[in-house]
Amino acid sequence: MPLDSLLDDIDASGGIPPVDRWAPEHAGEMDLLIAADGRWIHEGGVIARPRLVRLLSTILRREGDGSHWLVTPVEKQRVQVEDLAFIAVDAERDDQGDWHVVTNLGDQVRLDATHRLSVTATPRGEWVPEVPVRFGLAARLGRNLFYRLIEQAEERTDEQGVPWLGLTSGGAWHPLGRLDGAAP
Repeated sequence: MPLDSLLDDIDASGGIPPVDRWAPEHAGEMDLLIAADGRWIHEGGVIARPRLVRLLSTILRREGDGSHWLVTPVEKQRVQVEDLAFIAVDAERDDQGDWHVVTNLGDQVRLDATHRLSVTATPRGEWVPEVPVRFGLAARLGRNLFYRLIEQAEERTDEQGVPWLGLTSGGAWHPLGRLDGAAP
């Protein structure tokens, strides 16, 4: 099947293949790096076709050991990820007051008890919220979105008396960061 036809099928369906159920026996390595800034770099060059990156993102999963793989029913290729596979670039609040986050690759996630923000360290040692997306993959909140959400945040104190800023969505509390600036 030609690549453009495959891309059209993904665009039309918006679907994500069931890569979590695929268990291919053949495995290898691919010279592909997902950079912390969201660029997908193959053999030293940035992949410039957004539709191709979107297609590849639909067959990406993260294993329990932290490794990342592009998976098909017959093979899987290990790829490198500097931080997280996605960046959360936008969010909107719905009529019920719940937040819906959008990633740089078009995934939409409703913040709820299953998709909770958590504050984790980036490779550079900065504490920035992330949200689970699918198949073990997560999105780091982009700087612009982080500041937008901080403007909407409320303050809460945790069980240890530490003040946090965060959001309520989907019946769950979603932390954005500690008010005292210390690492979580």
